[in-house]
Amino acid sequence: MPAPQEYDGSRLTGDARLDDARAIYSRSGIGGRVGLGDRPAVLVVDLQYGFTEETSPLGGNLDEVIAATASLLSGARRIGLPVAFTAVTFQQSHLERLVWLRKMPGLASLIEGSRWCDIDERVKPEPGEPVFGKQAASAFFGTSLISFLLGASVDSLIVTGCVTSGCVRASVVDAVSWGFRTIVPAECVGDRAAGPHDSNIFDMDSKYADVEPLETVMARLNAFASELAEAPAAS
Repeated sequence: MPAPQEYDGSRLTGDARLDDARAIYSRSGIGGRVGLGDRPAVLVVDLQYGFTEETSPLGGNLDEVIAATASLLSGARRIGLPVAFTAVTFQQSHLERLVWLRKMPGLASLIEGSRWCDIDERVKPEPGEPVFGKQAASAFFGTSLISFLLGASVDSLIVTGCVTSGCVRASVVDAVSWGFRTIVPAECVGDRAAGPHDSNIFDMDSKYADVEPLETVMARLNAFASELAEAPAAS
């Protein structure tokens, strides 16, 4: 998967069309910031072998995304944030009924119980971190993810994974629709092609989420950890 363009903060640089769009959006009052709330969680979207191994019909090189996400997970777990995963997984008997597979027939390789549906070992879930199987793009559609997040009193969601223009974007749109402040660490999401990745990074950052460098997100989590440490213990 090609590398995205360079980032300047959360902004893509070097694309005149996006610069023009940014100017139009700015005049229209589009592109505010939401920030991180008081109860963040991390959502890892579809970093399963079916997408992260190049031998898979759907796979590509996501090594940098995996490494960045592993770093984020390490920091999030250290301060006890809720973490959840999703994986696209189908039952063989249901394949003929799924309209999504008419657009993306390659998804038919993601059969429940196969290696392609396992989360990549490099970012594997720890005990107690759920993996929600899904049959649609959004992490929320047809899953109990929302119950998990509400049960943990989450108010903001840090979204990572693949692919930027598909399941990541769909999950981000649904996250903000459910009322979560949504953050996308730029290095933690990837796509099969640079063009769709860059366009969707720009659009998510403009309308639905704060797309920020991983360094910025980690700094905020570290500050969050310090705030927790300094808070008086409940009596």
